[in-house]
Amino acid sequence: MNIGRVNPAKRLDEQGITGLGTVYYNLLEPALVSEAVKRGEGTLGKGGAFYCTTGVFTGRSPKDKHIVRTPGVVDTVWWENNRPMEPEAFDRLYDDMIEHMKGRDYFVQDLYAGADPDHRLDVRMVTELAWHGLFIRHLLRRPSREELETFAPEFTIINCPSFKADPERHGCRTDTVIALNFEKKVILIANTEYSGENKKSVFTLLNYILPGKGVMAMHCSANHAPGDTGDTAIFFGLSGTGKTTLSADPSRILIGDDEHGWSEKGTFNFEGGCYAKTIHLSAEAEPEIYKTTSMFSTVIENMVFDPETFELDFDDAKYTENMRCAYPMEYISNASDSGLGGHPKNVIMLTCDAFGVLPPIARLTPAQAMYHFLSGFTSKTPGTERGVLEPLPTFSTCFGAPFMPRRPEVYGKLLQEKIRAHGAACWLVNTGWTGGAFGTGKRMPIKATRALLTAALDGSLNKVEFRKDAKFGFDVPVAVPGVETTLLNPRDTWADKAAFDAQADKLVKMFSDNFAQYLPHVDEDVKAAAIG
Repeated sequence: MNIGRVNPAKRLDEQGITGLGTVYYNLLEPALVSEAVKRGEGTLGKGGAFYCTTGVFTGRSPKDKHIVRTPGVVDTVWWENNRPMEPEAFDRLYDDMIEHMKGRDYFVQDLYAGADPDHRLDVRMVTELAWHGLFIRHLLRRPSREELETFAPEFTIINCPSFKADPERHGCRTDTVIALNFEKKVILIANTEYSGENKKSVFTLLNYILPGKGVMAMHCSANHAPGDTGDTAIFFGLSGTGKTTLSADPSRILIGDDEHGWSEKGTFNFEGGCYAKTIHLSAEAEPEIYKTTSMFSTVIENMVFDPETFELDFDDAKYTENMRCAYPMEYISNASDSGLGGHPKNVIMLTCDAFGVLPPIARLTPAQAMYHFLSGFTSKTPGTERGVLEPLPTFSTCFGAPFMPRRPEVYGKLLQEKIRAHGAACWLVNTGWTGGAFGTGKRMPIKATRALLTAALDGSLNKVEFRKDAKFGFDVPVAVPGVETTLLNPRDTWADKAAFDAQADKLVKMFSDNFAQYLPHVDEDVKAAAIG
């Protein structure tokens, strides 16, 4: 049985997916919430938000992600970073999953990935769980009801948490699998209920497709000044570095919080919603995001709540530190209607330094920007990936290595070209530790970070005095109004100066050792900007 609105020539039957139970096409939010509650997938919470948990998988499983080695991609995929799967193994996985699905109900959402019509991807998401359909409906962009009548999916993603893969038969690592087949334009996700796999699979698709069209795909948030899309800022950073929080500035228009493209016309959001971390979220520090947690159909993932009052506990990490909420962009009062911005005027690279030695802000040259972009230094924060229990210093190239199908230099050169072509100012911002490493120091005060970013975006930061950092080579402001001067020189925040020097030298060596892999692939100016 088919229920809902769909292009009659593009039902699942026409794609060869037959024998299912009831297929619900493009249900709207009230119907999806109703189905999810009726099926026992979660609980209706305050304001009509939907509360759910994701079982043992409370973060992504990057080691279980595979790209199928088809002829069209075998020479362009970065195989050192992407686990291969043979086409024959994928075919067995597909056939077995489709057989498993027979007789069961499924939810289909036909959606756009990308706000720019010239570069968007038409995606069909097939989900076993109704709330996964609700989640991806928030996170991607929603066609009008009339557009659905002629919607023709370019890629189909099938998410079946109840199916367990067989590593020997299906050529995967474990019984959990995310498998991307660019030739057949199909992605299979099995044995994980974590909803982030849905959106990150789409991001990975765009990260492969768009650079071939000269479009930079970016793991970043973005905003622009009110009434001036030419004053656009982008914020690179891995999960936990502050992309969502810092881009949600009430004085600026939010373009998007996680994934964007930079084309010949400017910046565009890939998504139609936000997926924000809620650990320690407060109405005082992040009022706009906090407000969404009690709005209708917001997905509240892995949060503890009072069974009588349904009040959420933002400090109880019983399930995971990676507790989240997913909501449509329009729930943020200052969000862009179009999801479009101009060419970035400021490029901010966010890092969470668990060593506690990087300054809260530093000015970068274009060559230094490419160096830090390729390095992607940060700290993985607890819960984002399975097994990460405390901040773990890491280098994740392009601030998103798990989602990069191509070699890092492809993205780095694209970014460097666009920065130079459009004269963007570049900044490295540390939202990690100060006064000591993790366990000794404290997190950088968000008030100071916001003040420094405001000064960078309004141009006033360029007017202050800068010093060249002896160890890292970038320029650091000496004094900034409204910011404690001691914070700007990390060494001054440490009681033990010798310990600081040793820690800084350790990080310099880590940068140098990590970047050695890129030296054969970068230009001389980037080599000259290398640390150590």
